[in-house]
Amino acid sequence: MNIENTQSQMRKGVLEFCILSVIQRGEVYPSDIIEEMKKANLNILEGTLYPLLTRLKNADLLTYRWVESSSGPPRKYFALTEKGAAFYKELEQTWNEMSSSVDAVTKKNGRANAVVTGESVQVHPPSAESPL
Repeated sequence: MNIENTQSQMRKGVLEFCILSVIQRGEVYPSDIIEEMKKANLNILEGTLYPLLTRLKNADLLTYRWVESSSGPPRKYFALTEKGAAFYKELEQTWNEMSSSVDAVTKKNGRANAVVTGESVQVHPPSAESPL
């Protein structure tokens, strides 16, 4: 199994939530989204971002406005619509629930159940206090 493919799929699964999280803070230019994602080690290419922004706009989750630029063509700034804000809140709740559930499964008894060392994974059995 290819770990890079699995990691990529995990990132794709949270990409929309992360992008909406950046936008929900206020009107944003796409390069600002890319920069913020890069700072969080969630690199995204323009070729991935722009189609996603278009899809979210077509779903009435985003709106945009053009702003004249002194150094080139006008810029498109995105913001959440009312529907987008409600959608984001639902995603945030889902993320919080899922994150808690994953933590509960992977960190039983305050320690990780699986430890990756080099090319192998050691899985620790549950303790007697908390059988699965």
